[in-house]
Amino acid sequence: MSMGDKVKHAAEEAGGKVKEAAGRATNNDDLRAEGQADQASANVKRAGDKVEDAAKDAMGR
Repeated sequence: MSMGDKVKHAAEEAGGKVKEAAGRATNNDDLRAEGQADQASANVKRAGDKVEDAAKDAMGR
């Protein structure tokens, strides 16, 4: 996995946290839920990054 993708996924998670916090601060349940969904999506992508990295390590690359 490229470093750029890892950075994008971390940024997506951070953006989700900001959205969630903004939703909580403004009592906007839709924005809060969108932030949580962004975080969940980023976490799945980051898990995929880890699996791919582990596979590359196992293959000696």
